[in-house]
Amino acid sequence: MHHPTLARTLHRLGALTAAAFVVTVATAGPAAAHAEVEAEGARALGRNVVLTFSAASESGSAGITKLEVVLPKGITPGDITYKEGPDGWKLAPTGRGYTVSGPKLAVGEDAEYVVTVRQLPDAESLVFKTLQTYSDGKVDRWIELDDEESGDGHGHGHPAPRLELKPAEAGAKAISPTPAEEPTATAGEPTAQPATATPGSSAKAAADDGEDDDGMPLAVPVGIGAAVLALGSGAWWLKRRRTGAA
Repeated sequence: MHHPTLARTLHRLGALTAAAFVVTVATAGPAAAHAEVEAEGARALGRNVVLTFSAASESGSAGITKLEVVLPKGITPGDITYKEGPDGWKLAPTGRGYTVSGPKLAVGEDAEYVVTVRQLPDAESLVFKTLQTYSDGKVDRWIELDDEESGDGHGHGHPAPRLELKPAEAGAKAISPTPAEEPTATAGEPTAQPATATPGSSAKAAADDGEDDDGMPLAVPVGIGAAVLALGSGAWWLKRRRTGAA
């Protein structure tokens, strides 16, 4: 083989290798992004289980400011206790789970925090759907239940964090649910009103109080007595008139 031909062949091989490398790097980026939850030795019905959550940053210009988690069935916001996380971040319960938020993280920095769960439910695995918000308003939705089907077929989707559980220990039992807070009245909601007397209720009560032991109203005997007295007076007056005339 002539040297010019060999040089051209090597040049072409080099170009193909470089192109393959570029494609590999370009496709590897999304696959590395993830949101995860971990708990060492987690078991169904386990108590006071420490969960560590992490969510990868996918923005090259904004920092993560908030993570919103949708809790799986069997865990309520009241079962969650915040342990640690990024500086200045705090946990707040929501109607379907909780949020962990605070000052924006550095561009490219992943978000990681730790919580304690009062008790895990009796299940084989738990899914914690997560919405990840950036300082520019962008939101990554880590909610897919199967990244192979929902993504591009190569694991490049946004799968929800999933925690696999070992079977419950022998004799493990579910503890009573966390007491729910009493609902408070808000604007526009009806509130309980104090009981008030209805029209005529006072009169009825007075009438009830005036009944004798036989159930006869007190006004009845009073009226009869008045009638008898009137008849007696009339008879006396008529008798006296007749006597005077004689």
